[in-house]
Amino acid sequence: MISKITLEEAINLLKKTVKFSEVKNQKHIDLSICTAYERPLCQKALVVINIAVEEGTLSQDQLKTKLGLD
Repeated sequence: MISKITLEEAINLLKKTVKFSEVKNQKHIDLSICTAYERPLCQKALVVINIAVEEGTLSQDQLKTKLGLD
């Protein structure tokens, strides 16, 4: 069972999965760079940040900045 993670933990975890895409100057989250052990936790982190955005705790722009996607 995966324990509950905080929003900050989720952001810090997902920062490690951000990489440049084939499109010039564009980044994205890529879970394929996670190990098999880390993948379920990274997926849970995605859920946590998506809920935070939906609830208004965090805006899309704030999230992009925190993840380094901007």
